[in-house]
Amino acid sequence: MLFSGQPLPACAPILVVETGNTIASIALFRGSECLEVHKVPSPVMSSREGVSLQLLPVIMNYPALRDAVLCSVVPSLDDAICTFLRSHLPGEVIKVTSSMRLPFTLHYDSPESFGADRIALCALGCQLYAGEAVIALDIGTAITVDVLDSSHDYLGGLIMPGLDLMAKSLHEHTAKLPLVGIDRPEALLGLSTVDCIRNGIVLSCVSGIDGLLAKLERWLREEHGEERIRVIAAGGNAPLVATMLDASPVVEEHAVLRGSRYLFSLNVPASC
Repeated sequence: MLFSGQPLPACAPILVVETGNTIASIALFRGSECLEVHKVPSPVMSSREGVSLQLLPVIMNYPALRDAVLCSVVPSLDDAICTFLRSHLPGEVIKVTSSMRLPFTLHYDSPESFGADRIALCALGCQLYAGEAVIALDIGTAITVDVLDSSHDYLGGLIMPGLDLMAKSLHEHTAKLPLVGIDRPEALLGLSTVDCIRNGIVLSCVSGIDGLLAKLERWLREEHGEERIRVIAAGGNAPLVATMLDASPVVEEHAVLRGSRYLFSLNVPASC
């Protein structure tokens, strides 16, 4: 456990829990500052005992902790986490959803199906880049692309398989192809089956994202008159992919956690 339990200044800390398809993150914030982050495999949080094992030490170490926000894309984990937090914290415990107050206008056919992680990432883009168009990438288990104009109206998005999901699919749906780890290719072409798979997955992903970003930036300029366009990237594979992109997006560490903390401040006015 990474939480140190050191005394905090007057601004009360807030707990942010993010449950992704692969990794769950537990973070402590003071204001907008992320103090500490602890990551565990998401299945660890699938039982009441697992939730207690991960969250109780945080609450015991920080007696000033009152409030929490959950950002989850795994609904089966939500009840256990929310029940634990509401029974152990005296303040507000909220979930990131499309029905909360958002810093952008969400145009989506079924807003309730718009992922909480995408909401948080778009919210962070609004916080960081007021008056600018934003293209938000989340390069994780799935790769999502969401676009906001400079008025922070949501214009639409894209969803595609992530790198690890592509590797797993090739392995599980063929007779002989091995499951490979994802890393930066050493050359354009591979000279072994493992290298061919790795290079094919990573380089096709990079080329695909570069092509999409070029199309989106051109579309924003020509169709929406946007002059300043920011590209931000988050997710477990963002550090790898972003360094290979021509677009050179800004990689925002702990972006979904930070966006969730920002959403908490918008929806609980008394928070600092």
